[in-house]
Amino acid sequence: MEEIVRRSRFIGTIAPAPDPDAAHAFIRSVQREMPDATHHCWAFVAGPPGSTAQVGLSDAGEPHGTAGRPILNTLLHSGVGEIVAVVTRYFGGVKLGKGGLGRAYASAVTGALETLPTTRRVPLVTVLIEVPHAVVGPICRALDILGASEREEAFQATARVEIRARVPAAGVPTLRSEVGRIAKGEGKVELVGAGSMERAE
Repeated sequence: MEEIVRRSRFIGTIAPAPDPDAAHAFIRSVQREMPDATHHCWAFVAGPPGSTAQVGLSDAGEPHGTAGRPILNTLLHSGVGEIVAVVTRYFGGVKLGKGGLGRAYASAVTGALETLPTTRRVPLVTVLIEVPHAVVGPICRALDILGASEREEAFQATARVEIRARVPAAGVPTLRSEVGRIAKGEGKVELVGAGSMERAE
């Protein structure tokens, strides 16, 4: 995304940043790509949307607080996580003042975000469900409704079935309730796997 503000060119570029190392690698790549630019100001949020646990920013020679902070604030309020933004400036000879610089840097990031394809990420956990054989069908339908994946069934000699599946973490209370209702108190749900993330279109 490129904008001209009083003859200065502001070029906003963004990329995924699952961690600070990835963010810094992208920043260096932009600096190498446009070595003749006046400034390469940047910020990143290497975590969930809005999280400040792993953030970084740089004014890169602009007056303090006029570039990195507006870029970071724009990212933090964008609803997007694991992201880095670099705004490259080619000075056009006209000073913009602190307020003008902040608005220009924030605007370049906003413009770049508008073109960004995003993917929602859903935390998943692995559960082990044990129920009577007679209710496997309704239990599997409940899992489908919850968006379960990687489902495996193991039939036991005791007329019971173990079902291992990956389900959205937020759906576990609903799953427990459904298993209790369908199996009439004869079922159990146990968390057996650490959480992970899955992309959901």
